[in-house]
Amino acid sequence: MTYPPDAPFEPHDRHEVFRGRLLSLNLERWPGGEREVVHHPGACAIVALPDDDDVILVRQLREAVRRRLLEIPAGILDVDGERDADCAARELFEETGYRASEVEPLTTILTSPGFADERIALYLARAEPADGPGEEGVEVVRMQLERAVTLIDTGEIVDAKTVTGLLLATARRGGFVSRT
Repeated sequence: MTYPPDAPFEPHDRHEVFRGRLLSLNLERWPGGEREVVHHPGACAIVALPDDDDVILVRQLREAVRRRLLEIPAGILDVDGERDADCAARELFEETGYRASEVEPLTTILTSPGFADERIALYLARAEPADGPGEEGVEVVRMQLERAVTLIDTGEIVDAKTVTGLLLATARRGGFVSRT
């Protein structure tokens, strides 16, 4: 069903069918029919560059897809009042032991807007070793940014926030994406 241009972007009715620690699921009634909508608090992720050639990634088990994925550091917005950029920097330190400096926004993405409202704010930063403990179960992987982009092409990096962040960081580094 197509919506008229002046249609409100709110459902006629909604009913919460599940509430967990992180997510909730609503059954919503729209003019086009019922929709199951997952509500998520949002997250932040960071493309961390220790120098002009390398990027800091993490490899960790993602139970939902039954495999270990190579990703940029990321985490849930779960600290009251914390700014997105501070969350991204905190997650970098907690997961890898690196500190972020020169943090700048890349973009914000909607991960799967067909059924979820999760948004992830993506940042680019310099990464400086800080001898933090890192996170249990998370392998820190430092590799050339160019190699990481190749792993997108070969299907070894498939996580959407990581693909987006790495490609935007590469584009900025190459000077062919406007920062305005």
